[in-house]
Amino acid sequence: MESKSDEQRNLMLTAPIGKLLAQKSIPTVIIQLITVIYNTADTYFVAQINTSASAAVGVVFSLMAIIQAVGYGVGMGTASIVSIALGEKKEKEAEKYAASAVSLSVVLGLIILLFGMIFKIGFIRILGASDTVLPYALDYAQYILIAAPFMCGAFVLNNILRASGQTTLSMIGMTSGGILNLILDPIFIFSLDMGIKGAALATMLGQILSFVLMLFFFLQKKSIVALDLRNISKSAKDYLAIIKTGAPSVFRQGLSSIASAVLNNCAMPYGDATVAAITISNKVYTLIRGVILGIGQGYMPIAGYCYGAGKKQRVRKLFKACCLAGTIIAVGSAICMFFFRTQIITWFRNDPDVIAIGSQTFIFLSMSLPFMAYSTYVNQTYQSLKHALGATILASCRQGIFFIPMAFILPPILKLTGIELLQPVADTLTFLISIPFQIFFFKKYLSEDGVEI
Repeated sequence: MESKSDEQRNLMLTAPIGKLLAQKSIPTVIIQLITVIYNTADTYFVAQINTSASAAVGVVFSLMAIIQAVGYGVGMGTASIVSIALGEKKEKEAEKYAASAVSLSVVLGLIILLFGMIFKIGFIRILGASDTVLPYALDYAQYILIAAPFMCGAFVLNNILRASGQTTLSMIGMTSGGILNLILDPIFIFSLDMGIKGAALATMLGQILSFVLMLFFFLQKKSIVALDLRNISKSAKDYLAIIKTGAPSVFRQGLSSIASAVLNNCAMPYGDATVAAITISNKVYTLIRGVILGIGQGYMPIAGYCYGAGKKQRVRKLFKACCLAGTIIAVGSAICMFFFRTQIITWFRNDPDVIAIGSQTFIFLSMSLPFMAYSTYVNQTYQSLKHALGATILASCRQGIFFIPMAFILPPILKLTGIELLQPVADTLTFLISIPFQIFFFKKYLSEDGVEI
């Protein structure tokens, strides 16, 4: 009789690609959407307070991006190692990395909590808070910092479940916290008159629930990969392997925080309405990106299993299927963003200045959106197959290598239009640089018997 691990491995290596990709991607898309909805819901409800409070959510998003960078970095690094190990039938190695990663993530989350509380005011200032936004941002940030260890741990537990192919369990864990957040937001903000503190408290409790629920799944041995504290590694080499493989996610999320802070600082001279409009536009854009990332995160463990088992042709077919599905979604979303831009912005904040700036930003974002899926999946292919250097370079392009220099070029020349163009220009350049990376990788690492594509 086959074990659960063997059943999962056979499924990953032999099931029809389209059906398997849908089965593994739908839960990860839902997880991504719920993660984004955590922030989007807060943006919506807080925007009903006033424009300065809405801008504060955008400022603190940079802090959340740092916490997510740690959680995603450790989690994605572990996921790649675990999925390849399971493909190679090395269950004990997978369990060692899983236990080590969870403990590492919680410790790093506690360090963020400690330093964040000590340097909170100065840090929030650096992230782009004006005098009118600062009080709201401080109220919001304190609860987000308390949630940091749970948030980091939840991201890692989620990625371990996903890496072992148990996307349904990871979906249940993450969506439960998201649903709680959505329920508590209006109660805390309006019914209990807590204002922006209520939004932050709802987010904190949602993250704690996700962490506890997924930990419960492991303790009840519902996961293929066992989580046992006795398996925690004492070797620095193992932690370095996790960090190295997860480096692209750290750079991707960490640079997202820096890019958000740079964007806030560029927008701040134009007033709170500009910061609020850019925040709302980016939240909607991130929601669509979450769907595209979710498809890729369903693809990554399958690619890891197949690569570990030597099935390179299957990896190539998976990549093509991902690109097709992601691009169709991206194009459809771009059309909706373009034609319904005013209605979407108004739904968040019925402020004429916010609507005018946000609508123009939507036009530019809709033009670059169709290119997003391909560049995302090239990056995720490098990372899932443990090619850390290439993955890190690609992950750094979108909100680092291209975005940050553009922030010093476009706004001084084009003023407000330059701020609105920053992300679309960076995304388009990332797409262009991804093409030679993909061609090189397929020829060097995914060719069999001299066959190249």
